[in-house]
Amino acid sequence: MFAGAAALLGVTAGQAQAAEVSYATHCVPPSGVGLPEIDGTTKVDITAPATAKVGDTVDIVWKFTQAASKNPDIIDLPADSVQPSGTLKAAGAQTASVDMVGPRENPAIPKGGDMVLSDMKGTLTLTAAGQVTLTPDAYVVNALGTNTTCTPSESVQPAATITVTAGEGSSSASPDPSGSASASQSQSPSASASASTSTTPSASASETGDDGQTDFTGKVVDIPYTCQSPLGEKKATSPIQINAKKDGGSYDLTVQFKKSVMDSPIDIPAGKVKPTMQVVLGGADEGTVKVEGPLNAEAIPQNSPIEIPDLKGTYKPGATGESTLSPGVLVIEAMGTTTTCTPDSTAVSLTLNTEEQASGASGGDSSSSSSTTTSGGLAETGSGDHASLKALGLIAGTAVLLGAAVFTFMPRRRTS
Repeated sequence: MFAGAAALLGVTAGQAQAAEVSYATHCVPPSGVGLPEIDGTTKVDITAPATAKVGDTVDIVWKFTQAASKNPDIIDLPADSVQPSGTLKAAGAQTASVDMVGPRENPAIPKGGDMVLSDMKGTLTLTAAGQVTLTPDAYVVNALGTNTTCTPSESVQPAATITVTAGEGSSSASPDPSGSASASQSQSPSASASASTSTTPSASASETGDDGQTDFTGKVVDIPYTCQSPLGEKKATSPIQINAKKDGGSYDLTVQFKKSVMDSPIDIPAGKVKPTMQVVLGGADEGTVKVEGPLNAEAIPQNSPIEIPDLKGTYKPGATGESTLSPGVLVIEAMGTTTTCTPDSTAVSLTLNTEEQASGASGGDSSSSSSTTTSGGLAETGSGDHASLKALGLIAGTAVLLGAAVFTFMPRRRTS
C-alpha cells in the first residue's frame, strides 16, 4: 500500500541526498542603472532522491547557502521582497533543463548584510535508466520588481546524482522528446520599469491680464527631466501645469503633475514621501518660487499607485510687467533618500501681469521669504547645473538585486 501511494504521489523510495557545490558567478544588474557587474561565489545544496525508477517524477530542492554578493550599502531590503528563479541541468542518461523557482520569502536584509534567498523547487520526470546528474546553472534574483541575472563563470560540478532503474512497463514508456522539465511554480515576473512619455501636445503659455481676474490657469507643458538618485540616473517626461490665484498683490501657486502616478514596488509607510519643486520666474521678474506637496497621509502598499500631489507655494512679484512661470528642479525625499530631478529643457506654463511688491522675487529666490515652508527642509541640490533626476516622482521604490540597485517607477495618468 505504501509503495502504491508513493507511486501515485510521484515520490520514490530512494533516500534523498544533499550535496553542496561552489562556483564562481557573474551577476549583471538591470541595464541603465550605472552600477558595476558583480563577480562572486555561489554555494548551493541540491537535494534529490538517490534512486528512482523510469517514469517517476522526482522533487528537487535548490538551497542557497551563499549568494554571490551581499546587499549593497544603499538601502535596507524589506522582508518578503526577494524571489529567486533559475535553471538546473540534468545530464547523463537523460538531458533536461529543470525550471526552479522559490517563494518571495526573506527576512529584512540590512545594508551590507548577507543576501538571503529562499529555497527553489522544481520537478523532473525520469525517462531513461542510468545515472542522471544534477548541476545548478544560471539564476535570476527578482527584488522589488527588478531582475539581476547571475550565470556561472566556470564549469560547475554536479551537485547530486540519481540512479534510475528500469520500472515496470518502462520499455513501452514514451520519453518526453524535448527532455524538458517544468517547475511546480511559475517563474518570477520580469519587471522592467519604464517611464511613460507624455503625448500631450506642446502648449504655449497662458497669457493673462488681471482686469479684476483672480484665478489664472496655465497651459500643460511637457517637461523632460533627468533624475539623479543615490542609485543612478534615469530620464522621464511629465506634463505639468502651473495655476495661480491672486491674493492681494501676491499669487497662491498650484503645480500639478498630470502623469506622475506610479506603482510602488515596496510598502511605503505614511509620512515618508515629500516632493518640492522650484518654479522658475522669467520675463519681467527673476528668481524662483518654492512649491511643496504634503507628506503621504496613508501607507502605500506594494504595487499600489503613488502620485505626486499638488505642490503649493506663494509668489510675491518682484517686478512690474509680464512675468512667466515655468517648471524647474524637482526634489523628492522618500524613505531616507533624496532624488533630484532637473529639466533638460523647460517651457512657460503661465504668464501673469504683475505689480512689484516689497520684498518680492526679482533677481533672487523668493522661496525664503514668501513660499510655504516645510518642517525639516529638503536637500535642494542640482538646481543650477542639470544634476539629473532619475526616477521622476517619489522614488517609487528602491530595488536592490543581488549586488545591484535601481529606482523603478510606472507613471500613470491622473484620474481627476
